[in-house]
Amino acid sequence: MVGPGGALAAALRHLLLLLVCFLAGGARASPATDALRHASSRAAAGGLCQQLLLPQGYPCTEHTVKTDDGFLLSVQHIPHGKNGVADNAGPPVFLQHGLFQGGDTWFINSNEQSLGYILADNGFDVWIGNVRGTRWSKGHSTLSVHDKLFWDWSWQDLAESDLLAMLSYVYTVKQSKVVYVGHSQGTIMGLAAFTKPEIVKMISSAALLCPISYLDHVSASFVLRAVAIHLDQMLITMGIHQLNFRSEMGVQMLDSLCDAERLDCNNMLSSITGPNCCFNSSRIDYYLEYEPHPSSTKNLRHLFQMIRKGTFAKYDYGWVGNLGRYGQLHPPPFDLSSIPESLPIWMGYGGLDALADVTDVERTIKELRSKPELLYIGDYGHIDFIMSVKAKDDVYLNLMRFLRAQQGLHSSY
Repeated sequence: MVGPGGALAAALRHLLLLLVCFLAGGARASPATDALRHASSRAAAGGLCQQLLLPQGYPCTEHTVKTDDGFLLSVQHIPHGKNGVADNAGPPVFLQHGLFQGGDTWFINSNEQSLGYILADNGFDVWIGNVRGTRWSKGHSTLSVHDKLFWDWSWQDLAESDLLAMLSYVYTVKQSKVVYVGHSQGTIMGLAAFTKPEIVKMISSAALLCPISYLDHVSASFVLRAVAIHLDQMLITMGIHQLNFRSEMGVQMLDSLCDAERLDCNNMLSSITGPNCCFNSSRIDYYLEYEPHPSSTKNLRHLFQMIRKGTFAKYDYGWVGNLGRYGQLHPPPFDLSSIPESLPIWMGYGGLDALADVTDVERTIKELRSKPELLYIGDYGHIDFIMSVKAKDDVYLNLMRFLRAQQGLHSSY
């Protein structure tokens, strides 16, 4: 008879064997992973301002914000547009990127197509957030990126620590409430943070692109395969705490998941996010100079917990761990009904989104006390809301009308 300890050890050995076979399974590289393997990173040379904003003629300053657990986050400030004046009447707008992205995501299309440029050129005071672990925010007061503890976090920590620190900084500097704009993981962070009185008091309104709080209807083939084979547990068992798809191991992992017999990833983006109607695929080599950014394996596991359990809750450490951390067997949920009804919310979502599924978005809307303004675009996917070549007219016109209406400003856009 095998005791509990022996059963656990056997299970871990089995997972280890699976992962070794998984990574050494002889999978051939797909065109997408070939492009990723040969892409050069420009993010390492200078900050975001130096890389993207200043060369385009936009004013930009770099700021460092320290979290309560010691992470040093990079925040950029664009006070006005290329031809604007410094005393803009517009409120501070804080842009928060999604998973495996950084603040660059708001600027890597043209000036006329990128939300960050468009907001600055239309009188808004733009601030850019970069969460821990991205290539713009690799600092810590005591830890190195090579330390296990540096990667011991999930989106829960991004919501409760990173957002608290960054929003507090902007709120203090500007002496004004902040407009929050998030995409994908940036919406998970936002919705969780808005349940905290100390954070939501700093927010005047929120715009959520591809809003996510529940993930149990995800249909992306790549994600479902990773969940099915317990990729998160495999990586943790192997002691892999940083999830970096630019590393050789990260690319090999993608190659193995994209074995054509089980999952065709010739269109890698579609297999991860679902189809996107208006993404400019001819710019993929340029995008790969900046993205994807690293994240933590623990973050991936937290997201997979949401998919498996259908919950919007804190990280699940197991019964014993939960008792120690939360004083209860199960992780506490983030209660969407605790977000103040007085907070104006705008949501944009698409019919082709395989991550922010329409069913899950509707569940989120139902649980909120307020009635958000909604923009539904049937043929838009997950990436279209930030990288569509048509998003300026399809999405941002409506978004900026909402933002200006909340501030009582006349829209000339």
